[in-house]
Amino acid sequence: MANPVALITGAAQRLGACTAQTLHDRGWNLVIHYRSRKQQALKLADKLNEARSGSVVCVQGDLAQNGDIARIAQEACQPWGRLDGLVNNASVFYPTPTAEATEEDWQQIMGANLKAPFFLVQHCLPALRETGGGVVNLIDIYSEKPLQDHPLYCASKAGLAALTRSWAKDLAPEVRVNGVSPGAILWPEGDKAVDPEHQKTILDKTPLARIGHPDDIAGAIAYLLCDAPFITGQILSVDGGRSLNM
Repeated sequence: MANPVALITGAAQRLGACTAQTLHDRGWNLVIHYRSRKQQALKLADKLNEARSGSVVCVQGDLAQNGDIARIAQEACQPWGRLDGLVNNASVFYPTPTAEATEEDWQQIMGANLKAPFFLVQHCLPALRETGGGVVNLIDIYSEKPLQDHPLYCASKAGLAALTRSWAKDLAPEVRVNGVSPGAILWPEGDKAVDPEHQKTILDKTPLARIGHPDDIAGAIAYLLCDAPFITGQILSVDGGRSLNM
């Protein structure tokens, strides 16, 4: 049988790259999407193609642009003539206090986290139906218990959770749709870094008393795509128990 094919958005680094490695190890061919991290995406593709020649391609595009979304979906289906999985991993995260948030903030966060997954599923739907494929959306435990000063981010992820459940009903029986909600996996970097005291506060409320590893998320995504043919409409929290104490 032909190798299954997955499109992973925002797959050049962090959780997306780890998911790409995990699915590739399980025999999937991959379409690695990136927006601006070309060098990281190409480096990852080269590494995976060294392990299995001709198994990975890259596609560039801005998920805020409708034309790019349609093109990404089209290009994802071309190399192998099929699409078996879509992982909506790309996301925008930063604080937007209500008194300070702008319309540009709204457009950027809602566009990347909610609008883009919707229209990417729409454009990929014929191919996914043909293969009986699956969609996994990266949500967040803050979709249920909001993070202070992040109303737009939390609303976007709550909307994606609602889309996940709606699609599970609307796209069945051909296409399964599930979600994964990470807890503390990788601390934000750069100017979004979490100070050590706040890190400790989060870990003190996490029953497993540690942050997770990207492999924890990648494994959950792989499970939902590969090993869960009778699961749809579910959102799996991979958070070390953090959501119990929010």
